[in-house]
Amino acid sequence: MTAPVPLSGPRFQTDPTRLYREMRRDHGPVAPVVLDGDVPAWLVLDYRELHQVTSDPVLFSRDSELWNQWDRIPADWPLLPMIGRRQPSILYTVGERHRLRAQMVAGALESVDPFTLRRYAETYADGLVDAFCGVGEAELIGQYASLLPVRVLLRIYGVPDEQGPALVTALNDMINGQAGALAGQQRLAASTVELLADRQQDPQEDVASRMLADTSGFTVEEVAQDMMVMLAAGHQPTADWIGNSLRLMLTDERFAASLSGGRHSVAEAMNEVLWADTPTQNVAGRWASRDTHLGGRHIKAGDLLLLGLAAANADPQVHIDGSAMTGGNGAHFSFGHGDHRCPFPAQEIAEVIARTGIEVLLDRLPDLELAVKADELARRPSPWLRGMTDLPVHFTPTPALGGHP
Repeated sequence: MTAPVPLSGPRFQTDPTRLYREMRRDHGPVAPVVLDGDVPAWLVLDYRELHQVTSDPVLFSRDSELWNQWDRIPADWPLLPMIGRRQPSILYTVGERHRLRAQMVAGALESVDPFTLRRYAETYADGLVDAFCGVGEAELIGQYASLLPVRVLLRIYGVPDEQGPALVTALNDMINGQAGALAGQQRLAASTVELLADRQQDPQEDVASRMLADTSGFTVEEVAQDMMVMLAAGHQPTADWIGNSLRLMLTDERFAASLSGGRHSVAEAMNEVLWADTPTQNVAGRWASRDTHLGGRHIKAGDLLLLGLAAANADPQVHIDGSAMTGGNGAHFSFGHGDHRCPFPAQEIAEVIARTGIEVLLDRLPDLELAVKADELARRPSPWLRGMTDLPVHFTPTPALGGHP
């Protein structure tokens, strides 16, 4: 059998589509991989198999306690924040308890007024553009895309604005699963616990207060864990959705009309990114509750299966002459599938933030152009989230609007 594929290295940055295609050719729909520290796992590559795994929460459980590798995992393993053990969060609960957790989260997010959300997004987007619009050049990842989602999310959750910059760093470190992952998780946890303590004493009209007010009997620790999940899942993928969509619009002539005011192409670019350049490449994970077979592989009880969202989106069996990415087709896996799919209110919030961010930027700077050649653009070194390292642009300097935070 062909050797397992390390889930690391530059090809996840440079050409993941070709890498997944080669893995599918060499291994079939379910490929053996190794994580940091030579920890074995399976990467589910094909659309049908991924649908099967995410549709059967009993056989392919979200309960990480089932993992048969825990005796090999050191306390400082950098992927612990992404895989987790004995964390009472919505990510790792199953059955009725998970249903109630999902209901609590969805209910809190559904209460966010969409007009207020868009106003917050426009306000923060204008404020960020004000900081560089008079210069004539900017780096749109560090100065814009990586700042906008978290600032809006912090506002609706109830976190004070001044904590924003530090939490951006903490969230990025945690999600990238590298050296600063555990420290980033600890910083995020401390900020979340502080917010919830404040809201217990002084409830407000925000997401944190609504979660605390839920009557299903969750502890403050459980609410804190879910807040951390919501911030992490809401911030970085949305930032990468903005960055990847802007990259597509700035490098693909099909979307050039949007840079002079067209609007429907923004939605088309965002949808194409969810298919072909999804911010969330791979997700950990599911654990087999018993011995089984999947995609011609013998899966042992306790084996870890990683969800290859990007690979499944590119599965040639769901593409006929590229038709899967046209007409607003939303059957991609970018928001997951099944019981642990990203809640619909969270998807809607992410879409409002991302689309508003892109539209405000293009309205304010209509002659935006890349400042480097397209092939010089680099990606972050992560097999999990796919986003730009930077996106340098230039434009005609314009006056700031002023009056924005």
